[in-house]
Amino acid sequence: MKKFLKTLGTILILLILSLAILFAYWYLRPNRAEVNKDIVLETWAVTNDDLHNSNTDMIEWQDVWYLSYVSSPYHFGNDDSVMHVTRSYDQGKTWEETATFNPPDEDIRDPKFAVIGERLFLYALQNTSFVAEPYISVYSYSEDGITWTDFETVPDLDGWLFWRPKTQDGELFYNAAYWWEHNKSVLLKSTDGINWEIVAQIYEGGRNDETEIEFLPDGRMLATARLEYAYFADGAFGDKRGATLIIVSEPPYETWTELTQSLVTRLDGPYLFTYNERVYALGRYQPDLGKSGPLTNQGSVLARKRTSIYEVREDGLAYLTDLPSNGDTSYVGLVMEGDIVYATYYTSPLEHDFAWLMGMFAPSEIRMAKIDLPAMEALADRTESK
Repeated sequence: MKKFLKTLGTILILLILSLAILFAYWYLRPNRAEVNKDIVLETWAVTNDDLHNSNTDMIEWQDVWYLSYVSSPYHFGNDDSVMHVTRSYDQGKTWEETATFNPPDEDIRDPKFAVIGERLFLYALQNTSFVAEPYISVYSYSEDGITWTDFETVPDLDGWLFWRPKTQDGELFYNAAYWWEHNKSVLLKSTDGINWEIVAQIYEGGRNDETEIEFLPDGRMLATARLEYAYFADGAFGDKRGATLIIVSEPPYETWTELTQSLVTRLDGPYLFTYNERVYALGRYQPDLGKSGPLTNQGSVLARKRTSIYEVREDGLAYLTDLPSNGDTSYVGLVMEGDIVYATYYTSPLEHDFAWLMGMFAPSEIRMAKIDLPAMEALADRTESK
């Protein structure tokens, strides 16, 4: 018995030393994000504090830019999370806060804006678990960008978690929502931003969540979905099957056809947008994909992460460039001004190249990136999809 305990003690000591060396390496390694400076013209910090700032969205309304984000002690669910609403009159160089939300005894995350009628809507997800498993969608709205209603639960859709509403005509709005147990997603529609109805199921399976839609020039609708696949330990070590679902539907969007599952990335925190009738995405990227294992599986908390730009095609994703980013990162907001996109996102400190897990506990900042769209399109012309 003594020999067994001695051997066990030796194994534990070696394990602790190995983990300490690994974390020290993660902490000390320099940032190696691959940023194409012809595309990413400029980036700057929006926040300047020691909090874990995350989950951005941005919109332009009445010639003013609005940014929402969440500040928290760390990535995981907690009662101290605060959702901020800020606005800018100078293309995101300076921001003033107009409102905060902090639901009692709940975690709040994943803000999404939409202008519906004469109102600016803000949607969010509420959560009570440490591992951040939201269970309900809530909404608030403002008629002046300053005074906001209290969050209320979206009627008759308990368990469906909203992403980003979009419209073609300014009257009828569509949105994708995923089920809180991560196994299916649906398309919703609304004319008032409050009352939503299910149009059709988009997809089922693959531990499906974070589903984003975009209208195609020919009238079809395209959607991407984050397919985690992993169920063990809530997917902490990822899964080699992790992928981005690409799926389309023709009007009235009641039947969906899967096109492919791209292994280029698992598109976490996505924003889809159209430029010159081509669809692009900003979302999370993992540069260390390789053999199956806890350090390289898609979505592993032990891998490096980036916020990156892609073209979304019917046969897959074309990776284009990183934004300056690492660790815990992504969840993008966006305003397009002619041939320039301004995008918000969050990232761990740029001087490091943290594993995702380290970034979840470290402070993080909200950043703005200025992106040259013609340069982005020119690179897309030369890049194959996978």
